[in-house]
Amino acid sequence: MSASAQQTINLTIASSHPTTFPPVGMMQNFFKPEVDRLLKEGGNKYQIRWKEAYGGTLYKLTDTMEAVRDGITDIGYVGTLWEADTMPLSNLTFFTPFSTDDMTMQATLMDKLVRENAAVRKEWEGNNVKYLGPIVTESYDLWTTKPVGSFADLNGRRINAPGSAARWLQGTGAVAVDGGFPTYYTNIQTGVTEGAVSYFTGIQSVRVYEVAKHVTEVGIGSMFLGGVGMSLDRFNKLPKEVQEALSAAGKAYGDKLIEENKKRNAEARKLMTDDGSTIVKMAPEERQKWVDAMPNIAKEWAADLKAKGIDADKVLANYMDALRASGQKPARNWDQ
Repeated sequence: MSASAQQTINLTIASSHPTTFPPVGMMQNFFKPEVDRLLKEGGNKYQIRWKEAYGGTLYKLTDTMEAVRDGITDIGYVGTLWEADTMPLSNLTFFTPFSTDDMTMQATLMDKLVRENAAVRKEWEGNNVKYLGPIVTESYDLWTTKPVGSFADLNGRRINAPGSAARWLQGTGAVAVDGGFPTYYTNIQTGVTEGAVSYFTGIQSVRVYEVAKHVTEVGIGSMFLGGVGMSLDRFNKLPKEVQEALSAAGKAYGDKLIEENKKRNAEARKLMTDDGSTIVKMAPEERQKWVDAMPNIAKEWAADLKAKGIDADKVLANYMDALRASGQKPARNWDQ
């Protein structure tokens, strides 16, 4: 096809986080070229002229949904983790910790909820966001300045825990300090906190292992952070072939990110061990003490939402049923 017959479409792709953060790196290195590849293979009628703005150049981490909703960017990493008020149901996994370490399972279950559950889908589309694909993490664990050998060792510690993750420390005696990845290093270095609840690739991306040398594998679980989203208005105005390419690339992105996370997780473990970190696994009985000490944060979350007219109980039950049916063994049945 001649160049003159090819239509160029301008799209902005952006994020609050840098490309060293795997979900954003994969937007740049996989999602974007995958859209280009699909369009080329699909007849080459359309070409995207991409404008890239990563690392918070257009907006900060508290505005990831609003930036897409308001058209500041066409496509972005929508961090539902920071949208507890506007997208509460999408935060479900943060209220059902210790349920599964399996990233593929977590991505599959949450992807299905966002696409097929009317209430969850409304959180995205009601905010003018077209959901394209899932972003999940490896399991959350603990990075601290002093060892945490037992559940009792948590008592009195000040720990960075982002957004809803602060609830995981309820009942433990630890003090949760809010903040995202960019704040952890300085907080720990200056003694504001004594560690962070996080995951290997995230910690590696901001070098927290340099100041918190003790890693305790607790298995808090894989979490749904949100997804790649696009302005729904913008999506709806695009030609069908472009919509299909974006949707297909979004689905493939979720799988590719998990693949990348597994690879990077192994690399991060080696890097931290080589750098002098100590990695230990919390004993199952100590882990269970932690789980049992927590209030039922899922039921509390659902009750809070019910008061606002949102039927979170139903979404919670659907999710936990699907989890158990898939063979996962949650350490606690949060819906009961």
